[in-house]
Amino acid sequence: MLRSTYRHLRIISRKILNRYDPPILVLLYHRVTFLESDPQMLAVKPEHFLDQMKFLKEHFPVLKYDADWSGVREPSVVVTFDDGYADNYLEALPILQETGVAATFFITPELIDSNQEFWWDELERVILGKWSYPDHFELKDKIYHRIWLTATESERKTLYNELHPLMRSLAPERRKVWLKQLRQWVKTDEAGRASHRLLKNQELQALAKSSFVTIGAHGMTHTSLGGQPMDSQENEMKESREQLEAIINRPVISFSYPFGTKSDYTTDTMNLCKRLGFTKAAANYPGQARRWTNRFEIPRQIVRDWPIDIFEKKISEFWTR
Repeated sequence: MLRSTYRHLRIISRKILNRYDPPILVLLYHRVTFLESDPQMLAVKPEHFLDQMKFLKEHFPVLKYDADWSGVREPSVVVTFDDGYADNYLEALPILQETGVAATFFITPELIDSNQEFWWDELERVILGKWSYPDHFELKDKIYHRIWLTATESERKTLYNELHPLMRSLAPERRKVWLKQLRQWVKTDEAGRASHRLLKNQELQALAKSSFVTIGAHGMTHTSLGGQPMDSQENEMKESREQLEAIINRPVISFSYPFGTKSDYTTDTMNLCKRLGFTKAAANYPGQARRWTNRFEIPRQIVRDWPIDIFEKKISEFWTR
């Protein structure tokens, strides 16, 4: 009862606040495509994305992420993407251009123009694929040396669910060692699936040339920054920006923290981002951007593969969080 009353009062107070200080809702997407397997729920089907963009365009001012928001006088929306999948160019961009919606794409450049997948996609491909699996997997690591049973699909799902959060916090080189052990376990190589590839250089260049697109940096290797030494954090930020600027031949002034939860960056990370000359940094937790929001900790709402009726309901809920 008390919990329900508190939530009701919070919604009312948020609506009153929204009337006097118009909020900006920053949405977070990753992929626009159809996937048979999507355990991290990153993909939005093109037909759903088209309906979502039409709804936003018809009901709200849609701002650019890098714009000056100080003059906003009504609730507004910003569209962002993280990571840099090829479908951002192949499937999302045509819909953005058709609907007239601007978006910022935060790109992780390490695997651009390669045939490799992001580590979480490779983890899924190897563990949840259709290989001839041994009856166990032994991870040989100084800290996480462990053996999992893997004969059944249920056992392999347990392996996936336990390895994913562990690998998320690893330094890049150590994570590569784990992935190599997994590949050797099922006797496969690094070559990824076409459905999960990243942008090619030419595609990124074409994406950046669109008047509806802004390119931001997202770390060099998509490593959680919060637990990394400051020199490693600085290298992740600087190298990602420098490589992107070399490809698209224009300045990159905004950043998105990889993963982006409050454990994935620190106050020192935000200060470093500012010192390196970025103008804004996007996080990944619910909330709205306001005049007093720290521009190096801008909250974003993740969008899933919602049909338009659910999307409309979710957007309404987002305004009161």
